[in-house]
Amino acid sequence: MATITANPPRVGLPGLLKHRAVHKLLLLALAAAVLVPLANARWASGTWPSALTVDFSEPLAKASDWIIDNRDSHPLFLYFFGHVSNVVVIGVRAVYLTLLAVGWAGVTALGALVAWRVAGVKLALGTGAAFLACGLLGMWVPTMQTLALMVVAVLASVVVGVVLGLAAGLSDRMDRVLRPVLDTMQVLPAFAYLLPVVLIFGIGVPAAVLATVVYAAPPMARLTSLGLRGADKEVLEAVESLGSTARQRLLTARIPLARKELLLGLNQTIMMALSMAVIAAVIGAGGLGDRVYQALASVDVGAALAAGIPIVLLAVVLDRVTGAAGEKLGAEPEPNSGRGWLFALAGVVVVAVAGRLAGRLDWPDGWVVGIAEPVNRAVDWMTAHLYSGVPVVGGTADWAGHFTTWVLDPMRDGLQALPWWSVLLIVAALAWVIGTWRTALTAVLAMAAIGALGVWKPSLDTLSQVLAAVAVTLVVGFAVGIAAARSDRLERALRPVLDVFQTMPQFVYLIPVVALFGVGRAPAVAAAIVYALPAVVRITTQGLRQVDPAALESSSSLGATSWQQLRQVQLPLARPALLLAVNQGLVLVLAVVVIGGLVGGGALGYDVVFGLAQGDLATGLVAGGAIVCLGLMLDRVTQPTERRAKKGA
Repeated sequence: MATITANPPRVGLPGLLKHRAVHKLLLLALAAAVLVPLANARWASGTWPSALTVDFSEPLAKASDWIIDNRDSHPLFLYFFGHVSNVVVIGVRAVYLTLLAVGWAGVTALGALVAWRVAGVKLALGTGAAFLACGLLGMWVPTMQTLALMVVAVLASVVVGVVLGLAAGLSDRMDRVLRPVLDTMQVLPAFAYLLPVVLIFGIGVPAAVLATVVYAAPPMARLTSLGLRGADKEVLEAVESLGSTARQRLLTARIPLARKELLLGLNQTIMMALSMAVIAAVIGAGGLGDRVYQALASVDVGAALAAGIPIVLLAVVLDRVTGAAGEKLGAEPEPNSGRGWLFALAGVVVVAVAGRLAGRLDWPDGWVVGIAEPVNRAVDWMTAHLYSGVPVVGGTADWAGHFTTWVLDPMRDGLQALPWWSVLLIVAALAWVIGTWRTALTAVLAMAAIGALGVWKPSLDTLSQVLAAVAVTLVVGFAVGIAAARSDRLERALRPVLDVFQTMPQFVYLIPVVALFGVGRAPAVAAAIVYALPAVVRITTQGLRQVDPAALESSSSLGATSWQQLRQVQLPLARPALLLAVNQGLVLVLAVVVIGGLVGGGALGYDVVFGLAQGDLATGLVAGGAIVCLGLMLDRVTQPTERRAKKGA
């Protein structure tokens, strides 16, 4: 009876008022009651006041002019950037010529034998098939160009990432300094920093490699820092007790203990660098990315797919090989493993020499299988039969129009109609309820910086597209993720599909959606949904599968149904993973919505693309800065902050 009488106060009003989130909302309501009338009296129109706007156009234009005027004469360019450019060109060219000298048979054998030694026969066969598929599609030379650029870019990214990770992992002060820098490097859209890179290095391979390094180095830095900070303290204390120096502790204890994190960082760096392959083609990277970019310009889905498939195959192979290498770390080495590697290397040399003697270094033209024409015929059929005029359901163009009219336009108009101070208040409330006052302050300052940059309305337009895309992504992603978590067969069937969708270059998504939905904001949202969906599905599935089995067994013994277990046990216990899925969905959607500026997405994406196309540093960087602030705000609103201090401390 005591238990029954104790329950009502917890769910009643007194119990509700004791909740920490309610206290925060009441304080915000009190502050709003005081500040809103004052703000409304001072800024009755609700639009961002021009007095609070800072004009960056003039200083950025002056910086751009100075770079252009001094690029060929200033010592900084002649003796620093010039040498960096030369090193990059020599490195990429050396790797590319080496790959061509080895020949298609040697490269295929090398990839297959490395996969065999790392992960076994099955992955070796898959790796060999992947390289052969690149040749069959007629993309052998572009694949080698992309691979050469990737080797140099990944090596540079790893070096930069490890150096930054060591600094952040060994020093709390450096960690605090580098964290916002890494956040900016990872959130800033690639198009925004392509322009300053091009201004310094010009169009070509050096600019493409440097842009890739900026984009791909942060994961390596973060995971290096995480591995160093997560090293077993007992092991470190034992090593220190033996009288070792700080350098010896780093080399003999910290780095070996962080091997798995370092390899995961390498894996993520490779994936990020490959995703930049197409974007870097805009500034002269060449290779597969250039083929995809040309196909986008002519809306040639078949040509884009023929160039996109090798990128996906490279990504999947590299992901599997590095993942298998990570699983082997710490395990006992196989007997005669050194001899096995020696035989593998000898096999590669034999195959490469045989190919050179036979005059078969280049992929034979007669072995090329053209898929562009049949794919384009299929797309033409889909466009003719699905674009419009479909009975009852309407066509894809109708869906895009309805989505724009019924969802995107009302969301954009509603956000832009809100007074600017009310938007800041809403952001503060959301960020404070889910985090701390520091979280709320960061989110509000990020949103205020957007207004200060003078792009308030375009930013709200972009925000409306992001929110609409995220809503659809989460509904579909959570549903599929829950189904996959409850069915091993479905998860196995989805894995290759998710691999393909997650590694496909972002530009490739734009081509079929434009063919099916036309040009506008709806295609940009559709491409963002497809790109972000795999991450949401995977994180949701993993979070639900990692729920403590004891909790599930306990609920099952109490007679809970499958639905009750999901709703009352799995979903609450998987809450951190679900919030991470929301966060990652937002970040990925924002990245593609920006690229959607190429297909009529408008808003900040259009400003970034326009700035790059016209060489307008001010427009491109201001829009890029606004996107960083928008991403920072969304990150803070969707990621709860762990409270270090316990209750009552």
